Amino acid sequence: MERTAFWTFLAASLANTALMQATPAWSQSQGEVELTPVVVNSGENGEDASGTGTVNGVVARKTTTGSKTATAITEVPQSVSVVGREEIDAQGAQKVDEALRYTAGVFAQPFGSDSDTNWLFIRGFQATADGAYMDGLQLFSYSFGGFYVDSFGLERIEVLKGPASVLYGGSNPGGIVNYVSKRPTFEQQRYVETGVNDAGTAYLGFDVGDTFNDNTVSYRMTGKVAGGNGYTDYQDGWRGIISPSMTWKPDEQTSLTILTNLTYIDENHNGDNFLPYDGTVVDRVVGGVNYGRIKPGTNLSEPAIDYYKRQQGSIGYEFEHTFDNDWTVRSNARFIGTKNQELSVYGNGWAPALAPDQLSRINWEHDTSAKSFLMDNRVEGKVETGPLDHTLLAGIEYKYYNIDNKQSYNLWDPNANPIDPFDPVYGTALAPRELQTNENFTLKSLGFYIQDQIRFSSGWLTTLNGRYDHASLTLDNGPTYWGTSPDLSTSYGQFSGRAGLAYEFDNGLTPYASIATFFNPIIGKDGVTGQLFEPETGTQYEVGLKYRPSFIDGLFTLSLFDLTRQNVPTYMDPFAQVQTGEIRSRGFEAEAKINVTEDFRVTGALTAYDIDITKAAPYSSGTIGKTPFIVPEVQASLSADYTFRSDAWYDGVSIGGGVRYIGKSWADNENTLSVPAVTLADLKLGYKKDNWGVDLNITNLFDKTYVAACQSPTACYYGEGRSFKLKMHTTW
Repeated sequence: MERTAFWTFLAASLANTALMQATPAWSQSQGEVELTPVVVNSGENGEDASGTGTVNGVVARKTTTGSKTATAITEVPQSVSVVGREEIDAQGAQKVDEALRYTAGVFAQPFGSDSDTNWLFIRGFQATADGAYMDGLQLFSYSFGGFYVDSFGLERIEVLKGPASVLYGGSNPGGIVNYVSKRPTFEQQRYVETGVNDAGTAYLGFDVGDTFNDNTVSYRMTGKVAGGNGYTDYQDGWRGIISPSMTWKPDEQTSLTILTNLTYIDENHNGDNFLPYDGTVVDRVVGGVNYGRIKPGTNLSEPAIDYYKRQQGSIGYEFEHTFDNDWTVRSNARFIGTKNQELSVYGNGWAPALAPDQLSRINWEHDTSAKSFLMDNRVEGKVETGPLDHTLLAGIEYKYYNIDNKQSYNLWDPNANPIDPFDPVYGTALAPRELQTNENFTLKSLGFYIQDQIRFSSGWLTTLNGRYDHASLTLDNGPTYWGTSPDLSTSYGQFSGRAGLAYEFDNGLTPYASIATFFNPIIGKDGVTGQLFEPETGTQYEVGLKYRPSFIDGLFTLSLFDLTRQNVPTYMDPFAQVQTGEIRSRGFEAEAKINVTEDFRVTGALTAYDIDITKAAPYSSGTIGKTPFIVPEVQASLSADYTFRSDAWYDGVSIGGGVRYIGKSWADNENTLSVPAVTLADLKLGYKKDNWGVDLNITNLFDKTYVAACQSPTACYYGEGRSFKLKMHTTW
């Protein structure tokens, strides 16, 4: 009760202050508007002062993700990592999860190379469904109603580690990943790249832009089309994206940006998922006979019928106006919709009643439509109260998400649809699918938030946040093979808070400490009450040190955190869950990003966690004190990229690469089956001359066969094998 009262008082006080300061400005907004040439406002190091523009090399200076204001990374009281366009390209990354493989605190690609989803875990918790954001607005997903973002259309990828509910409402407690779109720059843009990989997938991408109407309007058009074979047997398909955007800037105080996207994917690809532990991590041995291991890339689906289709579109805007008293109002909104359809036959463990080399499969299909609308309106300004300098932020955010989800699969039979994974034969008759899931789920929320960043005494910085959200959740059930379940609904209100304290030394060191609370809406039904789950809640404590030295262009971050996640669903019996679980994630993260010179860049990261299940229902009591499956508790990486400069022939030649260590993980919450650690190497060779260049990226250089993760003894996933990606690019 005391904490709730504190945040209520803080919210009211700051909201009143913001209102009193902003009100006079409205009367000054009348009158003629003079058109003036646009001047790009750049901060140090050439980086856009908005915190959303180009990152020079591997070192970013500002971010909007950690505070919703353009704030220096060193001033955010939580750990933040930024991967800019140059770093994405240097890695040869074609997906967001590929681009984050060298980021501290992030476990990327746990399910191998999945072409239609960016799979991410942050601080031990899956962030794919509830931790993905684009341009500060959530890309919430449930079941198969997710939204795909192609990395080619991004300027930067930002990771805020730890709870973000105080800024964004319900979200993943481990952290969020914010995709920052490429935007019009009021400069002429002409860029084309084309590439191919060794599996046979080729692509063509373009990025063009310019200005018109006396430099008050700028447009940008990015697009990409790709197609060909994949790394799984019989995998093929094609995809295309196009993202037109336009900014109208009639004067230096006002801008309106329209962001749109169309995405289409048509593939045959899902045959290498859900593999058994014995047959991937270890050999399949039965009755003294060693059947060995399933070959990576083996297609266990039915290539003749397997398909995946996505039709997705979005439109949004970003509006900003600064008044004469330097108070700024901003409004962001986006509507996005997708229709996803998929048919696959996937592994379900070894068939117990059949021969030891026969794998059971599930004949499965889904038809999913999802749509989301979000709007975030806020006001920002500065106030002085005696020796205190305040940067105030107050806002209101609305979220809407709806999914219509139908899934059909064969009735449960552990021996159904068998196949020999060591020598697959396709085309056998499959057990018929029955409609098992027919649900329409709607989540709506309205949140009010405030923030005060206070500077005082020549170096001290305090950050105070408060937010209140009211959310409603409804589930409308349609008829299925089993009949029709009753409709359900619930609503709840939730406070979130964050308090941070930092001190900026003159030598670039900034130690900080923070505490943050969170909530996270989840979907599911309580096995005792029959009602929808309440949101997960919890608290994080974090201390750290950020260092931006003056003698080199670099950023070093160390952080220690203690994060507790409560109200976690846990099994009360094999078929029902209750919210009695709790997971505690504690750990250490270290990250270094250095532009040693303009032509020499280095990054390093270390992640070490202690993740434990601390509470569970009696049926799951054997998991208490154990580590949840999938996530490794130790990761490390080191990368470098160097470009030669000379009057000789090798001027413009670049060489780079990195080493990644992924520690041991578990295949079950009882921790009886482990997935071994692995060390991987990547290599990059490039050449750039004038306005054109060519790059060769090799992932998993030594072609190590390894399992990326398992989420049960019957669901393991091979990591990406050695792949070659050749790219040519030009500007004009």
